[in-house]
Parts: sequence; structure tokens; C-alpha cells
Amino acid sequence: MNKALKIATNKYLLTTVAFLAWTIYFDQNDWISLRQRQKELNDVKSNIAYLNTEIDRMNKERTDLLNDPHKLEQYARERYRMKHDGEDVYVIDK
Repeated sequence: MNKALKIATNKYLLTTVAFLAWTIYFDQNDWISLRQRQKELNDVKSNIAYLNTEIDRMNKERTDLLNDPHKLEQYARERYRMKHDGEDVYVIDK
């Protein structure tokens, strides 16, 4: 019992425990905040990857529209409901 009390009151052990408690719970960069920031970073990285794929898709669509007149006509008909003279356009929404 005396030996356990001596170990528990060791100034180096108490300092280490106090330091760990401070850095894990009370510090500005505590463990919980670090985990939250890591999750936010992963979310931002996945959002960046999604946006990069969208940019690639839009660039491909733009190139198709600039180079292929049939794609341009299809895009205008679908998106802006354009039509030739004498045609009727029926829009069916789901």
C-alpha cells in the first residue's frame, strides 16, 4: 500500500497525467477537435473529387456542343424546348 501511494504521488507521474488530461480535453487543439477537423477535411476532399469529375463532365459536354451540330441541336431541343417551324413540342413531366 505504501509503495502504491508513493507511485501515485510521484511528481513526474502527476505531471504527465495532468499534461495528458490538458492536451486531450482542455487544449485548443484537443483530441475531439482534431477528430472533427479530420472529418471535415475528408468531407472537403471528397467534395473536391466530386467537383473535379463534374468539371470534366461539363468540359466534355461543352466540347461536344462546340464541335457537333447534332449535339447542339439536341441540347437546344431538350433544354430550351426549341423547335423547327411547323413542329409541335409536347412536354411530358414525370
